[in-house]
Amino acid sequence: MSYAASAAVQAALYARLISAPGLGDVAIYDALPEAPPGTFVLIGPEEVRDASDQSGAGAEHRLIFSVISDASGFLASKQIAVAIADALADPPYPSLNRGRIVSLSFERARARRLDQGAVRRIDLTFRLRVEL
Repeated sequence: MSYAASAAVQAALYARLISAPGLGDVAIYDALPEAPPGTFVLIGPEEVRDASDQSGAGAEHRLIFSVISDASGFLASKQIAVAIADALADPPYPSLNRGRIVSLSFERARARRLDQGAVRRIDLTFRLRVEL
């Protein structure tokens, strides 16, 4: 079952981010809030593919963390994006209550302006391999 660890992955990465240096005062959500603060992190969307092999069940997760800000310029958003990347960059990987992360790597980022330049958004994509 390739989607079995999805909730565990999200919970573990959320826990890692809320305790990470540079992210202590940044709100982190998994759904867009009705009245979002000026700068926040949004978890998701996620794409999961089966990665089972002869050794057992597994999955590859591609998960996007979005830094969204109404601050002028990209600097503040980029600093938060760097803090996210730093928090997830190196082992030990977060523990899961189902499965085990065997690799976690940064894949790409995309920075752009939205709402006629009033909002900045940086989408960070990470790739995880989970053994079940």
